[in-house]
Parts: sequence; structure tokens; C-alpha cells
Amino acid sequence: MFDTVLVANRGEIALRVIRTLRALGVRSVAVYSAADAAAPHVAAADLAVRLPHGYLDTEAILAAARRTGAQAVHPGYGFLAENASFARACAEAGLAFVGPPPEAVEAMGDKIRAKETVARAGVPVVPGASGDLSGWAEFPALIKPSAGGGGKGMVLVRSAAELPEAVESARRTALAAFGDGTLLIERYVENPRHIEIQVMADTLGQVVHLGERECSLQRRHQKIIEEAPSPFLDPATREAMGSAAVEAARSVGYVGAGTVEFIVPGGGAPGEFFFMEMNTRLQVEHPVTEMVARVRGVAPDLVELQLRVAAGEPLGFSQGDVGLFGHAVEARVYAEDPSRGFLPTGGRILTLREPAAASQSSAVRVDSGIAEGMVVGSDYDPMLSKVIAWSADRGGALRTLRDALADTVLLGVPTNISFLRALLAHPAVVAGDLDTGLVERHLDELIPKFPDVSGGVPGDVLAVVALHTHPRREATGDPWEIADGWRLGKRAWTRYRLESGGRIAEVRIRSGLEVTEVEVDGVVLQARLATGDTATVDGVTRRYVVARDGAAFWVAACGETWGVTLHRVGDPGDRSGGSRSADGVVRSPMPGTVLVVKVGAGERVAAGQALVVVEAMKMEHTVTAPLAGVVAAVPVRAGQQVGMDAVLATVTPEEA
Repeated sequence: MFDTVLVANRGEIALRVIRTLRALGVRSVAVYSAADAAAPHVAAADLAVRLPHGYLDTEAILAAARRTGAQAVHPGYGFLAENASFARACAEAGLAFVGPPPEAVEAMGDKIRAKETVARAGVPVVPGASGDLSGWAEFPALIKPSAGGGGKGMVLVRSAAELPEAVESARRTALAAFGDGTLLIERYVENPRHIEIQVMADTLGQVVHLGERECSLQRRHQKIIEEAPSPFLDPATREAMGSAAVEAARSVGYVGAGTVEFIVPGGGAPGEFFFMEMNTRLQVEHPVTEMVARVRGVAPDLVELQLRVAAGEPLGFSQGDVGLFGHAVEARVYAEDPSRGFLPTGGRILTLREPAAASQSSAVRVDSGIAEGMVVGSDYDPMLSKVIAWSADRGGALRTLRDALADTVLLGVPTNISFLRALLAHPAVVAGDLDTGLVERHLDELIPKFPDVSGGVPGDVLAVVALHTHPRREATGDPWEIADGWRLGKRAWTRYRLESGGRIAEVRIRSGLEVTEVEVDGVVLQARLATGDTATVDGVTRRYVVARDGAAFWVAACGETWGVTLHRVGDPGDRSGGSRSADGVVRSPMPGTVLVVKVGAGERVAAGQALVVVEAMKMEHTVTAPLAGVVAAVPVRAGQQVGMDAVLATVTPEEA
């Protein structure tokens, strides 16, 4: 085994690898960018070296390895994990690359070559073609970049008439994203299930699989929920898919941990499946395999197996030693706002509370890359953590995961936690009736909506914010003196406007000796703060976790989280009412970088006209004029970093 390993990654996967290195007594070396100087993985490692140009700087990573005496590099996933040139550079520098040989990375990184290779090994593949796609006649069909991944550049074609334009669009995207415009076309499988097999291979030719993962719950071709085993496969299909995955790995001389992904036609018998691609690295969803797989009765540590194989050790077990026990489900927690079309978010993590680790009948695991006080920016992928639950059966695992997400409190950054809980409770998900289009079909049902008029924030939550804004003044020693000016039996209302989701609720509050009255949009509620995080509103006592950052309040209650901005009536920051669009102030929908400013002060604009383009986490968003008028101000410039809700422009209405 190595004595020092450099982890060429960040966030939760860097911490995950460091955890195993510590358990093995191996010294860990972290690398970090300027944006990650205070990141948790930096503090967790034994040594840390700054990368002047970020995580794709091969020379700086190799220099850090030489400087710290590292013998191996673990690439995690993302960044350089599937980069054959980086694997070769490690070998040339005398470093072990904790991953497959460069030739295997190249063979599986090219979708056309990968399909041809595994087909020769007898693995079933989706009928398709490459080269000149103009003669393809079987529709619907799916065009894919040969060098791509993550769904980027994929185009669904329903008819021959759509084909020429679709090919050009896919080629432009492929060139821009991957530097390679080579395309392939395949028969489109309607309502498919996405099932993948975890394989592990050593340098002596031993290849085994550790069961499957169902990854059909996706949005825009990105996985959201993963589970093991699949609720769809029968034992015979599991064995057939596992054998096909092993042969696919053998066909390219694979070494280490890898995932062979299959597509299964929806509504058909489980015996039909097709090879889709192979990910030549550890997967984000590997924890569900670790929680259900058993090797001679013991749960495997896939990172430890990776390290031992990279050090030249044999696997030490065969396929007959592998079994499955119970059921595990994983949910990916992202810094994104489902109510805003899943745009990336950001901010400072004000409060972080993670769920309990285990109970007698179930277990919860959290793989996280965040910490309280940390700033979530727009430099990297928006995934913050993964919450994984195990139970003896699938129903128990789903319930345990929903409860674990309800117990997760993350204030200061909008996340998708409520969306995940709704998805896990959807009848089709509970029944195991899954396919890759389920999330998109039911999106309107899955995004939390509340009948409240105040931007989707319940009245009791607004009352609690008002209570925290307007506490009783007890430090004076005068029991009759109250913060709102009531004295000797006289009460005075204090007025606020609480803003959420672009809408504003009118709130008035006045304090009494026993309770405080809070009027929310004309409805008077009796409210009182109790001990700890609890408060009583209209006779109901609940746990409300509250965090404040200036005028911004964050509240977590009953598994939901709300962000509310307070404006005291008459303060300079108060806006007299209406929505964001009504006042002509245009704000950034996400933290990011201004790419383009399309207008200047004094220009006339039409409603819906593009004003500014903001980029975050490789997503571009065009911000438009909310109304027709004259641009009064554009306080940003191209290249400038902006926070969520930062003012990008102000438009004065025509009539003004």
C-alpha cells in the first residue's frame, strides 16, 4: 500500500477519499484552488497545496505530488478523472494513477469505439450508426456526441425532416463542449430505465461485479436519485447484465473501479437491455453499492479496493463471494432553486444540521463537502452533499431517506431538498415504476406550492420571522416596557413587509405580556417564542430553525425551508409593493459572472428584451426587461461577479 496519496479533486469526493486514506493509515495530500482555500477538504487532509490555475492544471498537480512525496494520485470523479493524457502524465512522472489504464479510458471515452468494442465481446448494443448520418431512416432517434457525456449535445429527432438541422445543432454543441464534432445516431428507446453495473478489476485479470444501481430518476439527463438493487430486475436479468458488464470491462483490459451503464426499454420484459456507455471512474452514486453489497459478508469500501488494485494487489475474491443485503437509496442535494427552473444558487451557509446516522432498523450516511460558515459560489458543480439511507427493504429505505432529508437543515443557500422529498413520495417512485422521463412529466407536482398569497411562505413562518425581528425587550428590567413601544397598557403596531419569491406580504406586529399578535395579510395570529428552536403560532407549537443574515431570514420547519427578506416600512430599502417586475428593478436569478451586457443607460427597451447574460456553473441565463421603458441604470459590467438577486439593471416605465 502507498504511504502518501494526492487527491486531485475537491468537495465531497475529496473528503470521501481522505476518509479511507485515514482509515488505512495513509498520508493524504489535498490540492485546492483560490476559491477553495477555506474548503473542508483542505482542512481534512494531512497536507494541502494550492493550485494557481485550478483543478485542471496537470503540471501543478504533478509538482504538488513531487513536493509532498506522493506515490499515487486519486482523481475522484469529474475534472481529470477520465482524462487519458493525465493518466499518462502520472505514469511518466512515476506516480500510480488510481484508475484504469489510459488505453481503457480512451476506448470507453469514445462512444463509437466503445460500442464497437463491447459488441465484439458479445454485449448487446442499441442499433445505431456513425459517420454520415443523413441516411438514417428509423425514427424516433437520438443523436449523441461521440466524445461527450452528461447528456450534453444530445438531440432527439422525431422525423427525417428534422434530421439535417438536428445534426448541425448537435455538432455545434459537441465542438463547443468537447472539441470534437463526431456524432453517432441510435434508435431512441421510449421511456427507458437506466441501470448500471459496478465492476471492479485487478491487474491480474480478475473482474467481478458488485450488483446494479437503478438511476432512472433524472432531470435533463442528470441523475437525482439512485438506488440499489433495482426494483425492476429479476435474478436472471441481474446475472445476465452483470456478466455483460464484466465482459465489457475485460474487452478493454480494464483495471480498477468502473461502471457499465445499460438502457432497458420501458414497459418491456426485464430480460432486454442494451449497453450505453462505461464510466471509467468511481461514480457519484457508489455509496448505495457500498451499503448493499457484501463480500464474504462484509461491506466493501470501493475506494480502498481502488487503492489496493492500483498498488498491484489482487482483488482477493471472486464473483461467488459477492452478495446483496437490504436496499439503499441516495439523494443528491444541490444548490439550486426548483421554483426558478432549477437555476444554480449560492450564498453563505448560516446553519447546517445533518440527520442522525443510524437507528436499530435502518442507517443513514451523509457524504458532504460543506460546512457551516462556508460560502457556496458559482465556480464549481452545484452538488453540496449526498444523503444515503439503508433499510432491510425498499419501502423502509425510501421512508428513512425522506425522514433524513426532513431532518437536514441547511440555511443560507436555496437547495432542492423539498423537491427531493416530494419525488421520493411520488406514487410511481414508491411503486418502483420508474423511467428516465418520470421527473419531467411530473415536474409541476413535485415543486412545492403553497396556497398562501405571500410568495409561497405560510403565515406561521412569516409570524416567526416577525417574532425574531421584534423581540420583547427584557434587558431593561422594566417588565412593562415592550420593544414596540407599548407601555402602561398602550399597544402600538410596527409594520413590516416580508418579501419572498418576488412577492411581498404586509405584516404588523405588537407585543403583549404573554403573547404577541402578528397580523399577516389581514389575518391576526397569536404567537410566542418558546425555548430553543420552538415557537407557538395560533396554539400550535413547532420547531422553527431560524438564521439571519442582515435583512435576510431563513426558516426551516417541517422539512421545508424558506428565505424571507425583511423591509421595515419607511426604511430606505423598502419598496412600496408589487413584484420585482412591477418596479422595473432587474435582479440576477443566480450567483455567477456577467458574460454580456446588451444595453446601456438611456436606451429604450421592449418588454422581454435581453438586457444581461449571466453564467454560473456552465449555465447561461439571459435576463430580460420586465416592462417596456428606458434603461435608467446598468450597474454591472462584463466579467463582474454578482450574487443572487443582485441588481443588474433598472428600467423606468414608458409612462414615467
